[in-house]
Amino acid sequence: MIGAKPTRLSPKLLRNFRERAIECVLFLAALSSVATTLAIIAILVYESILFFQKVSLWEFLTDTQWTPLFDDKHYGIWPLVSGTLVTTAVALLVAVPLGTIIAIYLSEFAPPIVREIVKPALELLAGIPTVVYGYFALLFLTPLLQQILPELPGFNMLSAGLVIGIMIIPYVSSLSEDAMRAVPAYLREGSYATGATRLQTALRVVLPASISGISAAYILGISRAVGETMIVAIAAGGQPNLTFNPMEPAATMTAYIVAVSLGDLPHGSLEYETIFAVGLTLVLMTLVFNIIGHFLAKRYREIY
Repeated sequence: MIGAKPTRLSPKLLRNFRERAIECVLFLAALSSVATTLAIIAILVYESILFFQKVSLWEFLTDTQWTPLFDDKHYGIWPLVSGTLVTTAVALLVAVPLGTIIAIYLSEFAPPIVREIVKPALELLAGIPTVVYGYFALLFLTPLLQQILPELPGFNMLSAGLVIGIMIIPYVSSLSEDAMRAVPAYLREGSYATGATRLQTALRVVLPASISGISAAYILGISRAVGETMIVAIAAGGQPNLTFNPMEPAATMTAYIVAVSLGDLPHGSLEYETIFAVGLTLVLMTLVFNIIGHFLAKRYREIY
């Protein structure tokens, strides 16, 4: 009997050990993502401090020219910010209405077999390399737009923004459709019981009830559009230009980072440090969008 007691306890001890080991692995996995994010931010902040020791923050925020690689050097971030905001706005004008309409159709109207075919097909758009989208915008969409707008230059923010919008439609439609399908069925049944049609139920019951998830999908789409690189680097022109006209060429923050990173600038030079200042600005913009999305989701979250 004395020798059998450890035998009865050993399975329990082994199970506890396995559970602890799994918990440690999961903790390390979560910690690695947080540590990676903190390391990226630390590098951006450190290198940006070196940049702002040579260039004043006032000049960075108030100058309207961005020419760090020219003889007449200016370090105003607004030309890059305007290019980023314009391409993002054009993309959202495409992705938000189309993505929402697709989500409503898939959630409320599409037969199950159609949903099983259309949704994976939409999500395939997210798997296409962005460089392919970039050349699609430059070689196909821009000549097509030039037939309608003859004054449109070969490089412009309009075609880049439109293609970015097409690219982020799966993010908006898929997440929005998931949020709508999470709405309890009794809300739909109550709407039908009052005599509402399927369209009225979708627009007046399901859509408001899932607004927190839909807003999160929109914010994800915004973050994806702001961080897009290859499409704008290929199709938008790469010229820092303070303009809010989408028919003009411009450069975005991500496109500038790519252009400078591929150059032959010496490490530690002021021109090299500009990419970290731009990167930090991009991170702060994305952070602001995500904070807004968090508060919107929290403010309008429905608990059933």
